Amino acid sequence: MKWVTREHVKVDRVACPWLIKRFVDAQAEFFFVPHGQVQEVAAREKAIPFDVEGAELGHHGGKCSFEAIAAKYRIDDPAIELLARIVHGADCSDDLYGRQEAPGLAAIAEGFRYLGLKDDHEILAKQMIVYDALYAYCQKQAANK
Repeated sequence: MKWVTREHVKVDRVACPWLIKRFVDAQAEFFFVPHGQVQEVAAREKAIPFDVEGAELGHHGGKCSFEAIAAKYRIDDPAIELLARIVHGADCSDDLYGRQEAPGLAAIAEGFRYLGLKDDHEILAKQMIVYDALYAYCQKQAANK
């Protein structure tokens, strides 16, 4: 499957590809394009748009795109539910959950933007391990409940 979103990735636009690769489609291909080109690229490449205004897999009803993807693909995993709350808090100004981990994730995501990496694909590649680790943390937290 092909997926497309806005360039200059940060929290949700890194967390979503992680979620997609780990739980929806391990062979997913991602396009990061200027905001105004998302729909054009989606049509041309037959790609699924995400985390962009008007996309089914975007911010709706106070939820972030990560939450939309988890719901659409019925990812029923308590650790993913917890991770979604952390991503939401790091990404959205209207934090619904108050997870203490969210500001740390936001700071890490912002820091990756300052490393001088060549493009969004490199940022995504480097951050996958961050989300793997955060998921492992969430699995442990969920198991302890």
